[in-house]
Order: sequence, then structure tokens, then C-alpha cells
Amino acid sequence: MPFKLLVMGVSGCGKSTVAAGLARALGAALIEGDDHHLPQSQDKMRRGIALTDADREPWLDQLGGLLADAQGGVVLTCSALKRRYRDRLRAAEPALQIVFIEISPEEARARVAARASHFFPASLVANQFDALESPLGEPGVLPVDATRTIEAQCDAVLRWLAPAPSHS
Repeated sequence: MPFKLLVMGVSGCGKSTVAAGLARALGAALIEGDDHHLPQSQDKMRRGIALTDADREPWLDQLGGLLADAQGGVVLTCSALKRRYRDRLRAAEPALQIVFIEISPEEARARVAARASHFFPASLVANQFDALESPLGEPGVLPVDATRTIEAQCDAVLRWLAPAPSHS
């Protein structure tokens, strides 16, 4: 059965890089969540204005539709900071597995500040941590340390996704 994988975490944790590596390794489609924000939401973020739940609803619905419609394996990047956001994605794709990339506020702020070509400013990183409801303890969630190498993060996920050997 094709897998559906969400790579989540605050801005700057490395979601896009890890997800791209996983998609390559798995021969899966990659859905970059940021590419699907409404233009007015992208504009708000560029101006340093945090998105509201109402701003995110059509975005999450679109991402859920893309997950559900994907024919093969797919890797989605999405911050999915709140439980209700993840539940909305799970409603669209019940078999969704989640990789949570954990990072400190200081490291995330430094990484975002170093990005030149992204619409998300470092000034909004604190807001992301304020909104974050950790998915640890939810079903189908693997925590990964953002300070590990990309290769080590991907390897951990690939080991987690690998089917357990049968003992028959």
C-alpha cells in the first residue's frame, strides 16, 4: 500500500530539505505545502503578520485533497502546528504517518534569518512556537532531531517506515 507521509515542524526546522530527501529515496511525489498558500496568506507572512486559523483552513483542505488524491507514495511538507490541523489532514488521509522535526527556538530563528529567498520572516518564528502543539503521543508520529544531519534524519525515517520482518 502506498504510504502518505507528513513532514512537520516550525519554520526553519528543515521540513523541505528532509521531505525532498525522503521523496527521492522512496520514489515518492513531493508536495511542498508552502507552494499552496493562498496569495493573500503569502502576502500577510511577507509583511510579518501571522496567519489565523481561518487563513489556514482552505490551505489545509487543499493539502488534504492533494494527499487523498495522490495515487502512489507522497511526502507532504506542512507546519501542521496544531492538533486540529493534523486531524484535518488525517480526516482526508486516515493512514497519514507524521515525521515531527524538533528544533529549538534559537536554532529555528537563526536558520530562518539566514534564508534570503523565502517569504516567511524570522520575526514570526516565536509565533510558531507559541502555536505549536507537540504531536508526540499521537499515533503514527516519529520525532526527529533537526540538529542531526539530513542523511541521519532521512535514515531514521526510512528505518521507521520499513516493514517489520515477518517471523513466520
